[in-house]
Amino acid sequence: MQTARVLKEDVSIEVQTSNKDGLKRSLKSRHLTMISLGGTIGTGLFLASGGAIHSAGPGGAILSYLVIGVMVYFLMQSLAEMGAYMPVAGSFSTYATKFVDPSLGFALGWNYWYNWAITIAAELAAVTMIMKFWFPHTPSIIWSGIFLVIMFLLNYLSVKGFGEAEYWFSLVKVVTVVIFIITGTLMIFGIMGDEAVGFKNFTIGDAPFHGGFMTMLGIFMAAGFSFQGTELLGVAAGETDDPKKAIPRAVKQVFWRILLFYVLAILVIGLLIPYTNGNLANGDVTVSPFTLVFQKAGIAFAASVMNAVILTAVLSAGNSGMYASTRMLWDLAREGKAPKFLGKLNKNGVPVNALIATTLVGTLAFLASFFGDGTVYVWLLNASGMSGFIAWLGIAICHYRFRRAYVAQGKDLNLLPFKSKFFPFGPIFAFAVCGFVVLGQNYSAFTGDHIDWNGVMVSYIGLPLFLILWLGYKFTKKTKVIPLDKCDLNN
Repeated sequence: MQTARVLKEDVSIEVQTSNKDGLKRSLKSRHLTMISLGGTIGTGLFLASGGAIHSAGPGGAILSYLVIGVMVYFLMQSLAEMGAYMPVAGSFSTYATKFVDPSLGFALGWNYWYNWAITIAAELAAVTMIMKFWFPHTPSIIWSGIFLVIMFLLNYLSVKGFGEAEYWFSLVKVVTVVIFIITGTLMIFGIMGDEAVGFKNFTIGDAPFHGGFMTMLGIFMAAGFSFQGTELLGVAAGETDDPKKAIPRAVKQVFWRILLFYVLAILVIGLLIPYTNGNLANGDVTVSPFTLVFQKAGIAFAASVMNAVILTAVLSAGNSGMYASTRMLWDLAREGKAPKFLGKLNKNGVPVNALIATTLVGTLAFLASFFGDGTVYVWLLNASGMSGFIAWLGIAICHYRFRRAYVAQGKDLNLLPFKSKFFPFGPIFAFAVCGFVVLGQNYSAFTGDHIDWNGVMVSYIGLPLFLILWLGYKFTKKTKVIPLDKCDLNN
């Protein structure tokens, strides 16, 4: 049935529409769903999930991912309500400007652009390590250059080209996870493999929970990083052909798929591989938990297959990152919060100058990894790591203010294209969990005999950078929090 719907959608006569800002509305619901999946199903699942099980046990890892998953569900509901009502490329940066304070919109926009621009650099660095699996003696710069050109061209040609590429990249990952879950389930019950493993690994040692609450806190952060990318839906809203229908539909599909993929995959790994297995804590693709399970099933070329899948995941993340950061930078320029020349669109509706600027910044950040033992690069990555959680905090704040302003201005909630079911609990819960994770980034730096100031700076550098952007713009432009009855709800 799903295939029929996709085929019907593809053969329909396409009318190339543009929104009022000149962006082409070429993304369909299936693109939106896969774009959001592509931002989340990646190395966090294929590699980091093993470390989570090793640290907290299978039960601790599943519980951590469930809590963060529920929080992300509330955030997606919030973003869907605002995105369906007001579909703009600036997403929560624009919402903060309209519903909270222009200074917060400025800070959120630049914070998000920086987050994904540095992510591009991280993905380029990952590509070089992955390709050395097959070509150990090839210079790293060659592979990073090739993949940078591919990502640039996919974004330069058209938004539809980007959407199609992301659809197929994400489909590879989804199929891999589905095959993994099916294979693992057959092995658990003895239909494949040497013996029925059953549930014995859930009771080995002090499983299913291991390491206590502080260990769980660390897994909360790892789970949060894994789920980052779901908010890409909001950024893509401005180029969706029917946002009022496509965004709510994509939100409903994405959350359950992500949650099921993560929870079921971690359950399968936890049942088949004891949490005491040291290989789970190894970030090398050759011993990723997926590779270990496939090898246990007797698939001899598992490492090569998973290396190819992880390469697809990295290319997908870089592709999405370039798209998101380019659109955010373009929107900042359009609103006068970035240099005006970055707001130019080419004939295909692509913000070409913003794309070039983002590509250059990502390239420079990547090149920084070759100098000074990569110290600058590590600091850039750590600052970027905090940025995703700050963006989520911004979404929660924006939705809370949007709904209150909507009611204060006498509008009918029943007229919203999509209404979040959990207001005000949803955004408040999401804000509290995100705040807890942000403040707990490196709690161990404060728990020793002496405060580890270097550890504090490395872990929390993203927070003062955001505050400098926010307060600097606020004091320079003398902006104020917008009264609820004055919030701009024109869509």
